[in-house]
Amino acid sequence: MTATAPSFGPSAPPRRRPLALAGLAAALAGAVFALLLALAGPASAHAALTGSDPQDGAVVATAPKEVTLTFSEQVAMGKGSIRILDPDGKRADTEAAPRDLSAGSTVKYGVALHAGLPDGTYTVAWQAVSADSHPVSGAFTFSIGAPSETTVALPDTEAGGGLVGTLYGIARYAAYAGFIVLAGGAAFVLACWQRGAGSRPLQRLVVRGWLTLTAATLAMLLLRNPYTGSGKLGDAFDLDGLKAVLDTKPGAALVSRLLLLGASALFVAVLFGAYAKREDAREKKDLTFGLAIGGSVVAAGIAGTWALAEHASTGLQPGIAMPVDVLHLLAVAAWLGGLAALLIALYRAPDLPASAVRRFSGIAFGSVLVLTATGIYQSWRQVGTWSALTGTGYGQLLMVKVGLVAVLVGVAWISRRWTGRLITGADSGPDARTEPAADAETPAEAHPDASEADPGTAADSGARADASSGQGPAVVAENESVSEDPAASAPEDPARAAQLARQQAAVATAEKKRIRDADPDRSGLRRSVLTEVGVAVALLAVTTVLTSTEPGRTEEEARASAPAASAPAASGPVALSLPFDTGGQNGKGTVRMELDPGRPGANSVHLWVDDADGKPMDVPEVKLAFTLKSKDIGPLPAVPVRLAEGHWTSSGVQIPMAGDWSVAVTVRTSEIDQVTVDKNVKIG
Repeated sequence: MTATAPSFGPSAPPRRRPLALAGLAAALAGAVFALLLALAGPASAHAALTGSDPQDGAVVATAPKEVTLTFSEQVAMGKGSIRILDPDGKRADTEAAPRDLSAGSTVKYGVALHAGLPDGTYTVAWQAVSADSHPVSGAFTFSIGAPSETTVALPDTEAGGGLVGTLYGIARYAAYAGFIVLAGGAAFVLACWQRGAGSRPLQRLVVRGWLTLTAATLAMLLLRNPYTGSGKLGDAFDLDGLKAVLDTKPGAALVSRLLLLGASALFVAVLFGAYAKREDAREKKDLTFGLAIGGSVVAAGIAGTWALAEHASTGLQPGIAMPVDVLHLLAVAAWLGGLAALLIALYRAPDLPASAVRRFSGIAFGSVLVLTATGIYQSWRQVGTWSALTGTGYGQLLMVKVGLVAVLVGVAWISRRWTGRLITGADSGPDARTEPAADAETPAEAHPDASEADPGTAADSGARADASSGQGPAVVAENESVSEDPAASAPEDPARAAQLARQQAAVATAEKKRIRDADPDRSGLRRSVLTEVGVAVALLAVTTVLTSTEPGRTEEEARASAPAASAPAASGPVALSLPFDTGGQNGKGTVRMELDPGRPGANSVHLWVDDADGKPMDVPEVKLAFTLKSKDIGPLPAVPVRLAEGHWTSSGVQIPMAGDWSVAVTVRTSEIDQVTVDKNVKIG
């Protein structure tokens, strides 16, 4: 007697696969990721410039012997990291490597100047790598004797920006995603569904996670030199630059990750090789324990490569923060990576038992508890105050992340309800008696190629099976009499027998999948898990941007320790409106600008371009320049980036000193139509 396939619940009319929901989830994740890339711009970092001597915008009577810069955190400096340029753009420093003048908690570097420098305005351009692996850069001016005109144009992009910065950010996202799928998928197999080690869809998922993480790590290693240096993509293959990267903490972390990925490749080979084929219960239990221990150690080691080189490794309580960061990342992998494995199993593995779903539900609940505890600690460490939570870019991104986590937990609660109904249906359904054997080897598992058999062959086998099942007593008797013929009892061709076995297994698998797909509880769980995965993709994008953003605590501390401006700070953001007319078709409109905080130092600029009717106007290009005519400073260019239709933004715009500045905005409405409009505004 042939046992029927285990069922998750009573049969129901088949439902269409929720492709529309899948497309919606993918579109949502893509839109959020694209928006975050636009908002992020060049990577901010942990270290910030808190002071200099001479100060930004200062006028000194005699030429100083050296220029010093003070930072909020440790930075890595190399030859050429600090450059002093005279009004003609020539080097005014001795071009030696910066001297480390740090003492105690003060991080300071200095460069010597040539003797006998003439009067005029000098530009200080600097670039370094913060202790959390992110590049930082900036520029400011000071004058000797009296300000003068200068031919030096301040950089319009920050370190870590441009094409290289975008590629590096994509590689960072891919690395996180690959690790989560690799670690979470393997954990799902070992902890929730051990028979899943023989499932080809799950094998492909985990192997692709390994390949993605390996490729992303190699890309980050090659891009590291131009990312923290020149910004030129061609320097990715500079061997001297690669050697210099290997001597840094981030380079060592990436190399360690590659070595650990070699160990994880062995783990994956054993998991989907010897472990999947092991039948002896005692041997499999011992191998499960060994793989669990070994896999946990390797996963923790790979997670540690992030903690070693990023935010957790510097700042407040690094000795506690790094283990907490590892635990946080492992919990993310167990939850989101297991979620991806569950989604694949629900769609591609009809033999997934309800017990596996129940086990994963428990693991996901525990992961959420760990994420909550570690996330609260990390938030306190990186933000510190309520004002930093609402008044800094890091705090605002953190609130977005918390909101997405809340949505994800809400959808997960719905999934738990579907899981409860699914398990109840399995226990009370007509096939409940077969549930304990749900993890036993099925014909499809005994013949892995069966699920990929030719549809026509499978259909032919099904027709033969239907014909056989419809035989009456007379036909059966006739068959029995024929079977007594010695010629008929001759051994069957082994190749033909194997082919028939594969065909029968394919038919059985297809029937089992049809029954499972018809289960409304299983369909509901599929939809909710698919939604969870879509939200998780967006959440991972937010997390990637968050790890490359200057923490709110550091930003507030740097702001508080910055030297006072030469004029009182503005009471609030500076706003102005500039009408324009490029002379072409639909060339009239208005540019509205907001400069925040509207005082000397770093400012953020938002531009809104409206047409003649006051509606957002999508123009090809907008440029911005600041000039302080009374001090012969500028024009200082700023290149905004398009955030949305009619909305442009630029962060880190440096205003050297207070005064009456001329703001010039260039608007291009077509290939040949553009105009520059300007207006005076008091800053500081």
